[in-house]
Amino acid sequence: MVQEEKLLSIVIPAFNEEQNVIALYHELIPILKETAFAYEIIFVDDGSKDHTFVEIKKIAEKDTCVSGISLSRNFGHQVALMAGLQESKGDLVIMMDADLQHPPEIIPLLIEEQKKGFDIINTKRIDAKETSFAKKSTSKFFYYLMNKLSDVKVETAAADFRLMTRKAVDAFLQLEERDRFTRGLISWMGFKQTIIEYKASERFSGKSKYTIKKMFRFAMDGITSFSAKPLRISFYFGLIVFIIGLVYSSYALIKYILHETVPGWTSMLISILIIGGIQLLSIGIIGEYIARIFNESKRRPLYFIKDKTREK
Repeated sequence: MVQEEKLLSIVIPAFNEEQNVIALYHELIPILKETAFAYEIIFVDDGSKDHTFVEIKKIAEKDTCVSGISLSRNFGHQVALMAGLQESKGDLVIMMDADLQHPPEIIPLLIEEQKKGFDIINTKRIDAKETSFAKKSTSKFFYYLMNKLSDVKVETAAADFRLMTRKAVDAFLQLEERDRFTRGLISWMGFKQTIIEYKASERFSGKSKYTIKKMFRFAMDGITSFSAKPLRISFYFGLIVFIIGLVYSSYALIKYILHETVPGWTSMLISILIIGGIQLLSIGIIGEYIARIFNESKRRPLYFIKDKTREK
């Protein structure tokens, strides 16, 4: 009996990557042909403003192993990943970015690691020398804070470049959070996991889509998705300030009874500013969690598909 050839799916989210998708395709093909797998490449155009989907269509017209979907707007990298995974049919699935900073040449290494019985093979980025000190520092601080505040541990410099078995993909697709932090969700899932390192290449073309605003939003999603500790910290801050206020009030009352002047305006102003700042911070933290509950309660679809290169 002839054994059926296994299928490898490559899922690639792309946002304004018209100059990168063809270059990535040409790098992928010789590597994929060397594997023992049949393969499919799934590009997900995440509401690009340029001609990304036009270029994807051109590739798909020439190669039946390539397909693409175009989302109705920019839903974000994490949702685009989800859309690609839902389209995938492979026994093994690899997710990677379209900017060539995830090197295709380590795909055979990911496959070899999976043969050792792992369901998920994650990757860890070794930053190039050109990476700015500010970016390295903020990244390290985020992962330090994330791991301190959360029960889920995420590897520092982890990337959304990984291989997953069909069993792990099917489990991942059951997680329906709206505000998605894929690296944390993967860690939370369990299964047998390992990690390998790779050296990050420079972008082939274009600029990084991760602005400061998006990185901050990403960090907030990571922390609030897996931890209630910020709420507890705000409670402890409030308790400490209350105790300090109680002590100071007792001191002021004693001074008043003894007809002594309470020294004052500077310390009072500082106290008001500190208490007010802590209150606003605590309200902001509570508001962030309430906003997440609100988003989840609406139960809207994660995304809409505007166009496909071909039907499944």
